[in-house]
This record gives sequence, structure tokens and C-alpha cells, in this order.
Amino acid sequence: MAFVYIAAIGFCLTAWASPGLALALGMALALSVGNPYVARTRPASKLLLQASVVLLGFGMNLGAVVHAGERGFGLALITIAGTFALGWLLARWLRIPARVSLLISAGTAICGGSAIAAVSAVVDAAEAEMSVAMGAVFLLNAVALYLFPRLGHWLGLSQTQFGMWAGMAIHDISSVVGAASQYGLTALQTATAVKLSRALWIVPVALLAGWKHGPASGERKRAPVPWFIGCFLLASLARTLLPGLAVAAPALTRMAVIGLTITLLLIGAGLSRATLRSVGARPLVQGLLLWLAIAVGSLSAVRWLG
Repeated sequence: MAFVYIAAIGFCLTAWASPGLALALGMALALSVGNPYVARTRPASKLLLQASVVLLGFGMNLGAVVHAGERGFGLALITIAGTFALGWLLARWLRIPARVSLLISAGTAICGGSAIAAVSAVVDAAEAEMSVAMGAVFLLNAVALYLFPRLGHWLGLSQTQFGMWAGMAIHDISSVVGAASQYGLTALQTATAVKLSRALWIVPVALLAGWKHGPASGERKRAPVPWFIGCFLLASLARTLLPGLAVAAPALTRMAVIGLTITLLLIGAGLSRATLRSVGARPLVQGLLLWLAIAVGSLSAVRWLG
């Protein structure tokens, strides 16, 4: 069993590997031979993802990062508020428990699993509630990784347009960078900047959720702070202030892409039949409708902005 997973990771180091193929390989392994190492691969994939994002920062000028964040700020505010409002309406229509709906809305509006984990921490969500929300977001992330690059080419989006769209409409940063890396380097850099600026909304959203939906005792937990975003900005600042880093930037970017490819393999390997069964139809319908709404809305905005 260990040899199979070591061989799969080795494949991710080759030129034949791609983010989409790595995710599919991980899912195939999980559903066929299983993953007895899931307790290790989950934290490892999280750390590897964060480290890879920081490495991407060394290849990006801070001015470009700030510009992408500024362009996406207004859209982020509108789409996040709209997603939570629509999520509330869908929950009433589909009769989905309030906390499950809140977690799915947070994962769709901000940054997938990271937002779900942060909001869960402050509202004392049960493990079953987290599992349902994570499962729905995971399945839609897998679809987005394959679907978005093809839609982008079909719609004739530029790399900058695609990067902004992917950064706003795809849930997890792992799938954002996986989809954008298939589109081109400019798309990857734009998508990463937009998604990370969007991820900063985790803190205010989690605090608001804790205030409104937290424990009745009045106890409030601190929302986890996404530290790697600050490290990404510091890496980008170093790239801007130290021109000599430009020589190393291609190698660091390549390392980041390899790290992200392995991350997607490990994420795919974390899938299980139990996760698929736990999602259920109604939460998945809510997640799908929310995702379609934010995807269509953000695409329209991106094309209007040019």
C-alpha cells in the first residue's frame, strides 16, 4: 500500500503530471485501494498547500498583487453578501439545518474548506455538520478543476479575466491554483492574488457568525488566522524589493506548482465512500445552486470589467 502512494507522489514530480490528473489519481486510489494514511495526509496536504502558496509569492510583484486585490474588493463584498443571502433563502426552501447551510455558504463565498473550518470553530459545529459541508464543497471543487479551464477557453477569456473569475468562483485555493495553472502563468498569478485577498474575509465573517450563531453560553472562540497569506505578501514584497530574486523566481514557481500537484493528489486521496454518502442530496443541491450563482455573477462582472 505504501509503495502505491510513494509511486503516485513520484509521478507528480514528472513532466507528465498535472493538477487535474493528480486529483483524479488520488480519488482513484482512495476509492479503489483506500487510504490508511488519511490521518497523516490531511495535515500534510494543508501544510504543503500553504508552503506552495508562499513560494508563488516569490514570483509575483507586490504591486500586481495589490492591484488584483483592489479590482476584486468590490466584487468580493457583493458576491460574499449575495451568497450568504441566497444561502439563507435556499436553506429555508430545502429545509437544511441552519449550521450546515451556514458552513456551505461560507465555503462557497470565501475559500472552501478553510472558511468552513474557521466558521465551524466559532459556532461549535458538530463533526457531522462539518463533514456534510466539506463533502459538498470537495465534490464541486473537483468538478471546477476540470470544467473551468475548458469553459474559459470556450468563452475566449484572457488569462487575466480567467484568473479573476477562478479566484472568485472556485471554492478552495488548491482548486483555484490547479485550474489557473492549466490556463497559464498570468492566470495563475492573478487567481492566487484574487483568492488570497478574498480569504482575508474569513476573519470578519467568522466573527460575525460566532456572534450570531455561536454557543448560547456567550462563549466566543477565536477564528483561525490564515497566517500563510501574510507570508505570501512578505514573499511578494521581497520579490519587489530585491530584483535579484527574479533569477530564482522560475525555479520557485516550478516548486510551487509541483507542491500544489502533490497537494491535489493528497486531497483526492482523502475522499472516501463514507464522505460521499454523508453529503446527501439537499446540501449538495444548495451548494450547487450557490456555486452556479456566484460563477455566473462573477463571470458577468469580469467580462463587463474587461
